[in-house]
Amino acid sequence: MDAVERIERAMVAIRRRQSRRALARRMPGDPAVFAVLDAVEANGPSSVTELAASVGVDQPRASRLVARAVEEGLLARQADQHDGRRSVLRLTAAGRRRLDAGHAARRQAFAAAMSDWPAADRKTFARLLTAFVEALDASESR
Repeated sequence: MDAVERIERAMVAIRRRQSRRALARRMPGDPAVFAVLDAVEANGPSSVTELAASVGVDQPRASRLVARAVEEGLLARQADQHDGRRSVLRLTAAGRRRLDAGHAARRQAFAAAMSDWPAADRKTFARLLTAFVEALDASESR
């Protein structure tokens, strides 16, 4: 198996763990709602359509997830500054706390997975993984 195939398989395994198994169990609340909060954090105030694209779900699913997040007090709707006919969603203080707890849970899981690694290896992995993600983003925007 070549390096690219090994990376592809590892990325699939990470995605599965993130969404369904070990990492998902550590996350506060519903992982799908957390993904919406994560998207708002990354992109700033967003419409449901923008969130659907960012999270990778269809519009009806995004609407349901947003409705749950609003109901739980994690997101708030506000009028769009540029177009008063539409609203955007922003994080509330409760949403920020949920995100902070989720980020802490993920960091704890990642730290545990690398606990036996020398500090230099963790630093190298962080540098290479970050470069890889940036290169993926750049290749998708071409």
